Amino acid sequence: MPANPYEKRSGDALVSDDPSRLDLDIVHGFLSRSYWAEGIARETVARSIAGSLAFGLYLEQTGRQVGFARVITDRVTFAYLADVFLLEEERGRGLAAFLMEAILAHPELQGLRRWSLVTRDAHGLYRKFGFVPLASPDLWMELHRPYRGGAA
Repeated sequence: MPANPYEKRSGDALVSDDPSRLDLDIVHGFLSRSYWAEGIARETVARSIAGSLAFGLYLEQTGRQVGFARVITDRVTFAYLADVFLLEEERGRGLAAFLMEAILAHPELQGLRRWSLVTRDAHGLYRKFGFVPLASPDLWMELHRPYRGGAA
């Protein structure tokens, strides 16, 4: 667990990078039914979280985890955003946008040259945060932050 976990609040919602708060049952349950990780083993989910900067989205009144995302990164130049989800019953309240805001504001993810992600159905959300299509816009998006004075 980080000495001082990163946390960001908005109303009743809290985003935290504290891995001890994550509910692996919720994360595995959602991912194992998702279009991008259907059938994923629980151990694989646990190992992927251990190797990433993982974020949980919680409702503070109940403490219940309702969202998740993880960032695979060197924390210097590149980040790959993966496994982003919000439980179906919590959608439509701006929580996905809040989760993205919190991730992008994380102190260890500032100044990265390039962000990348793959999505089938959330292009609109990611565009709001600066992600743009690549050569295969139906699958890939990126947030490209070139070095000052340098080439892409």
